[in-house]
Amino acid sequence: MNFFKRIGTYTKNCYNELVHKVSWPTRSELINSTVVVMIASVIIAIFVAGVDFIFQQLMQLVYGLV
Repeated sequence: MNFFKRIGTYTKNCYNELVHKVSWPTRSELINSTVVVMIASVIIAIFVAGVDFIFQQLMQLVYGLV
């Protein structure tokens, strides 16, 4: 089998799998998942900012004592 025929077969198999075998989410499922990810991202960002602030205050205390 030559190189270009293998590429064509691979592309055809990929297309068939994406069209016939993949279970795509509905629009509402996709929106719900997006909202969950956005809320989780905001919560994690707030947590990281809080830890950063606490660490900054601790470092200022340590450097203030030196």
